[in-house]
This record gives sequence, C-alpha cells and structure tokens, in this order.
Amino acid sequence: MKFKELGLSEDLLKAVTTAGYEEATPIQAETIPMVLAGQDVIGQAQTGTGKTAAFALPILEKIDKNNPNVQALVVSPTRELAIQTQEEIYKLGRNERANVQVVYGGADIRRQIKSLKNHPQVIVGTPGRLLDHIRRRTLKLDHVQMLVLDEADEMLNMGFLDDIEDIIKQLPEARQTMLFSATMPPEIKRVGVQFMKEPKHVKIKAKELTTDLIDQFYVRARDFEKFDVMTRFFDVQSPDLTIVFTRTKRRVDEISNGLQARGYNAAGIHGDLTQKRRTQIMNQFRHGKLDILVATDVAARGIDINDVTHVYNYDIPQDPDSYVHRVGRTGRAGKHGVSMTFVTPNEMDYLREIEKLTKVRMLPLKPPSDEEALVSQLGAAKDKVTDLVNKTDTEKFAKTAEALLNEFDAEDLVAALLNDLTKDDSSQVPVKITPERPLPKRGGKRHGGGGYHRGGGNHRRNGNGGGYRQRQDRRGGDRDRHGSRSHDSRNHGGGDRNRHSNNGGRRSEGGRGFTIRKKD
Repeated sequence: MKFKELGLSEDLLKAVTTAGYEEATPIQAETIPMVLAGQDVIGQAQTGTGKTAAFALPILEKIDKNNPNVQALVVSPTRELAIQTQEEIYKLGRNERANVQVVYGGADIRRQIKSLKNHPQVIVGTPGRLLDHIRRRTLKLDHVQMLVLDEADEMLNMGFLDDIEDIIKQLPEARQTMLFSATMPPEIKRVGVQFMKEPKHVKIKAKELTTDLIDQFYVRARDFEKFDVMTRFFDVQSPDLTIVFTRTKRRVDEISNGLQARGYNAAGIHGDLTQKRRTQIMNQFRHGKLDILVATDVAARGIDINDVTHVYNYDIPQDPDSYVHRVGRTGRAGKHGVSMTFVTPNEMDYLREIEKLTKVRMLPLKPPSDEEALVSQLGAAKDKVTDLVNKTDTEKFAKTAEALLNEFDAEDLVAALLNDLTKDDSSQVPVKITPERPLPKRGGKRHGGGGYHRGGGNHRRNGNGGGYRQRQDRRGGDRDRHGSRSHDSRNHGGGDRNRHSNNGGRRSEGGRGFTIRKKD
C-alpha cells in the first residue's frame, strides 16, 4: 500500500519520500489509519518491521504545532531505542517543525531540563528518567493526548512494569494509547485491558517476523571451541558488518578484546559502559568504521542499521523470541543476510524450540579448518594488494623499492605484505573465554530462564535496563572477581578502518612465524 492512501498530509508524505520509504509495511498500513481515526491500538510486531513510523506519522499528523504543551509521549525500554526513535520522529516531522525531545538515564539531567523548557510537543524517554523528571516537576504530562508503549515485552523483562503504571497514572484519562510488543505475555495483556479503551489488535504473522532474505545456520561446538571457530568463519565468510550476540557483559568484554588482539576491527557494548562511550561505538558501527559489534541483547535493543550482513549468536538465546530479535538485525531493506548460531551439544533442545517459533529449519554447518581460513584470508589479501598496486603512483617509490629489492628477495617482500594483511590465528594469539554455566535442560526447572519474570527493583530507575535481564547479565559484569583476561587490550575503539590498529608491534616481530631472509 502507498503512503498517500493512508490519509497523511502533503508535508508528511514529502518527509516519507525524503526518508526513502516507498510503500507502507504491513504494520504501518494497518496501524496508521486506526490511529488517525482515534482508536487505541495493540500492535504485535518485531523490531525492523517499521513500527516506529507506524506511530510516529499519525502522532505528527495529529499534534497541534502551535500548542507548546507535551501532547505525545513515547516510552522506550533502552537509551539506544529512545534516541533512535526521537531521531526518526524528528526527521519525519522536520517539514512541519515538530519539536521532539528525548530523555534517558546516564545523561546530564540538567541539560535535559533545559531542553524541556523549549516546549517540546513530543517526548521520547526511558521509564526511569521519565519518572525522575515527573518527580522533579520538570515534565508535565497533563496535556498528553497520545501515549506509545514501545517494545512493551522488553520493558516487562527489564522490570519496568511498575514504572510504566506510575507514568500512565500521571496522564489524562481522555487520551489515545498505542502498545507495541513482539510477544503478548499475560502481564502485557493486562496493561492493555487496564489502561486502554477497546483497543484494535494488529498482529504481523509469524512468517513475516523472519524474512526469507536471511540464511539461517547452526554450528555444533563446545563452549571452549566457539571463539576460534567463529573467527575462522569470519575469515571464510568475510562479513561486511557483523553483530555478535552473547549472554553476559563479561563475555562482551572478553570476546571484543580477543577479536582486537587477533587483528579484527571490533568493539563491544553493554550496560556498564558510559552513555558517551556507547554512543561513540554505535556511531562508528553505523558509519562503517567498525566491522564487528559484540553486544548483549539488552544493549543491542534499538540497533536499526540496514547494512548488517551477518549476525553470529555466540551464545544461543534462552528465549526463542530473543532469537527473532537478534536475526532481525540483518536481512533488512531488501538486502540479504546470514545468521550463525553456535550450539553446544546440550543446547540442541533450545535450537529446536527456535525452529518451531520461526518455522525455519536451520542448516548445519561444519566449522572451517585453520588451513581453509588462511586460504580465504590470503585470497582477500591478494585482492587488496591488487587494488593497492592499481591505485599507487609507483614512480614516487621507485628508488626505495629498488633498494628493498636489492636487499631482499621479491617473493619474501610480497609474503611479508600478505602476512601483514592477514590476521593471527589461535596458535599466535591464544584467547581464553571464561566458561559460562550451561543452560538448564528444557522441560526442567528454569532458573532465571527465558520466561517473563519481573526483575528486581534495585536497577529499574537508571533508565537503561535492570531488573530481570540486567540481573541475568550481572554474572559477567565484575571482571576482577572472575580472574584476569587473556590479554591486556582494553581499547574498545575501532574508529580506524585499519584492522590492525590494535596490534602494536606484533607484526614486526614475525607475525605468524614468518621471517624475511636478507640476500647473501
């Protein structure tokens, strides 16, 4: 369906065209007319289906641009998603000069208070920080006409349900409410019954949650083998932009540092990083200055980048719905994607549960050998050298080149260059990843498992998570208590496209055992 068929103004249609949208997605085509008609809506849709525009466009259509009061409130589970949502609403409402502000934990609240004095008409925020502003009386919600609860199941998992109810109680009863959730556990349905008026249900069918554009594979590997197997797949598959998902913050640190030590352009994000650092890493990844992003599920919420080519599930998720969220990061905007899930022998039941939900049978893949990985690396290095030669002004370097050829064999010089363009393997840079407690057998008692349990209250007020998911993640958060890591690299950078920026002097010391013989 075309956007012009949905009853939007000319200014919004121009903004839609400028943003690169052509046709409305199913969630947009069904939701937008309902919201414009003033109905409450419950939308069951996955990340990546276009749900932000599904509520942003009708909000922008309905708010009064001349009214200085807050007229629409969007509640998001994480800082990243809140920021991204605010950016998209601002982009779509630029022609109409809509004033949109975002508030979230981990940022200077004084600066947010100052921005709130500019009379925004739309507020996007995380639950904890919204309540902070409400209690400080720096945010007044008595004129709100539209409320959006985005990724409601994730807010439930993170322990935000009480916060959401407290926020809703501050809003006028005469309002329109939209709730979006990938799944519909009983607690979310209760929110719909208690705080919504005869909501219309929009459900995107399961077959639309996982696209045919994603090739889904699994690899059987024991826990201590996964890192080396994964890096060999990197070498063979040569992914352009990759997200690696893991369960704990400790693993994010260990895996990202291990990748850097072997010469990969990688960095990790999790809840313990400062907001400034997380934003920096996400900007590098978004603009292609970082090849591999390692993340926990919670930290990766709201990542909406169309160019991700590969998703690697280093740890299989306990909750099948989390798998759908993860693989939905690739195969976007009509582009092809690949997902790889590493499964230990005792986790096969979890894999089968995922297959039941997605209705897709994952194909098994045999791990490549070190030799196969090196062959692939050398092939890529050869292409790089060819490109380098073609664009180099060789006359400028003729004298130095001649001097080197007099001193060394040409074959050794080229081999040294190839050595520098390929990455170290496990024999050169061993990486130890701390073992994690295996997942409980399915069907038995689930300890902290993938069910929808309320989290503890101690971590709910910071605006970026906490509760159930953060408590589950905390096992890996304290690095000092779990022993030292296998290397000292603490740089989560990746701003330099050169993949060897973190290698220090390793290459000059012989790299993979290769040495240049001087001519006799």
